[in-house]
Amino acid sequence: MLMNRCALLVALLIVAGSAAQANPVALSDTQRVRLEHGEIVVLDVLPPGGSLGRGQGGTAVTLVNAPTETVWRVLVDYPHHSGLYPRVTSAEVLEADADHALVRYVIGLGPFSFGFHVNNYPDEARGRLVWRLDRDRENSLFRDTWGYWQVESCGESVMLTYAMAARTALPAFLTRGAERDGLVETLKAVRERAEQGG
Repeated sequence: MLMNRCALLVALLIVAGSAAQANPVALSDTQRVRLEHGEIVVLDVLPPGGSLGRGQGGTAVTLVNAPTETVWRVLVDYPHHSGLYPRVTSAEVLEADADHALVRYVIGLGPFSFGFHVNNYPDEARGRLVWRLDRDRENSLFRDTWGYWQVESCGESVMLTYAMAARTALPAFLTRGAERDGLVETLKAVRERAEQGG
């Protein structure tokens, strides 16, 4: 019964989570049951904030059996993001204060590596971490990328939402599906790390 209430809560959070969200979503009864059974539910809903044309990506939701503080700590432990995000080989914090962190990421694709810069805006009180590509810096592969994490206590579990969108220098047909697969891989990695204590 608690898990059912949690699933309903996530549907309400996604709809009301951001006043700026352009495409609010709600989970179906079937999706809520899938969450209760430990699945990751992926939705074809891009996060708000795209300005240079439509990106590729989506929104994914899961339950994490860990305290809210542990999940949050995993998300804002920027130097240890390699292993969480697919193909990220390093993450270096270039600037940081309580309200902002600029992180330079490097991803590896075969024998090639690409660097890009992301501004992160954590709001622990709201359980929300919003991020956006810093387009004023060198970003060799990405034209734009943006999204958010939402952490919401749900009894003894945490409802975790990850929404992302990206536009790369590669043709869309080459990357189609990679962003969606990345949503699931990232949520699994965050869930696993948090459930192991961070």
